[in-house]
Amino acid sequence: MKIGILTQPLLTNYGGLLQAYALQTVLKEKGHEAWVINRKYSKPTLILNIKSKVKRLLAKNVLRNSNLTINPNLNEEEIIAKHTNYFKNKYIHPITDEVFSDYEMNNMNALNFDAFIVGSDQVWRPRYSPNIYNYFLDFTNNTPNVLRISYAASFGVDNWEFTEEQTEYCSKLSQKFNAISVRENSGITLCEKHLNAPATHVLDPTMLLGVEKYKELIRNENEPQSQGTLMTYVLDNSEDKVKFIQDAAGNLNLKSFTVMQNAKLSGKSTIEDAVFPPVTKWLRGFMDAEFVITDSFHGCAFAIIFNKPFLALGNRARGIARFTSLLKLFNLEDRLILDDFSFNNKMIEKDINWNEVNKSLRKHQEISNLFLDKALIRL
Repeated sequence: MKIGILTQPLLTNYGGLLQAYALQTVLKEKGHEAWVINRKYSKPTLILNIKSKVKRLLAKNVLRNSNLTINPNLNEEEIIAKHTNYFKNKYIHPITDEVFSDYEMNNMNALNFDAFIVGSDQVWRPRYSPNIYNYFLDFTNNTPNVLRISYAASFGVDNWEFTEEQTEYCSKLSQKFNAISVRENSGITLCEKHLNAPATHVLDPTMLLGVEKYKELIRNENEPQSQGTLMTYVLDNSEDKVKFIQDAAGNLNLKSFTVMQNAKLSGKSTIEDAVFPPVTKWLRGFMDAEFVITDSFHGCAFAIIFNKPFLALGNRARGIARFTSLLKLFNLEDRLILDDFSFNNKMIEKDINWNEVNKSLRKHQEISNLFLDKALIRL
């Protein structure tokens, strides 16, 4: 089949890029022609551009040493994302032209896809979406013969964030889906209660690929060894988390390192400080680590894929359900730390039984692949 994959805009998020790569790779390995739809947020308006320029002038010329974040212009965005764009351009293909609007989404039907798959990541979280209706495939309303599938769609949280109007229309759209799967077990309840649609719980696409596939990417780019042994991948930093990492490094006798931009673009930082490191450098971090500390869902996922002991710092702002659902699959709920980021030795004393984890991973890979195979059979 010719399949269109619709996921969140592919920017500088490592997990977002790798889940798109993984789902496309899996579909190709099954013999399909899989395209990623290059959905973008709306183009900046004149008013937003003026506001951004004013903020930039203030930060750079009036508050020169300020940490006031500056919205990058288009040229700066290209520089900041030069490494992540390299990965997208080299490894995520075929990919459509950029799509900025609902009108352009409607044009996707002209590419004669046999099926559309929505997923993965937080594609069903309205606040993160360019247009939540697109992610329930509203643009296929006039193409009745196309297959409509969600794979590992995530709401991000276990509570309902849709408005009444969004709920009503998305429920109607979901009735047209041939198969629905979600990434969190709480998503099953949300689908049944608010969309009146049955759903299956499946793995995040990144976990469908074996670790050797990621090591192959690292080898392809000749990625050098990491400069440390305690990998930290923290999206929302705080003094508590910094102290936690320092204490953990001391107790584990490991050198901490991170693979992130040095700083967001501001009056104090330079454009080079804001550049995101390569995706394969991020992957190499997991390969080299003896221990991982993260507040990211995909940070946890890749620690599991690479069989690295880890601790997850619960990130309520980005959704706890994502963590609890993932860790429960592998009986690793004790790796999650919530609210009180005070380090103690008990957190690292219990070893992870990787044989059992990998056994569970293989079982859920079979379930997830079976879902895809069945969903992609036209009756």
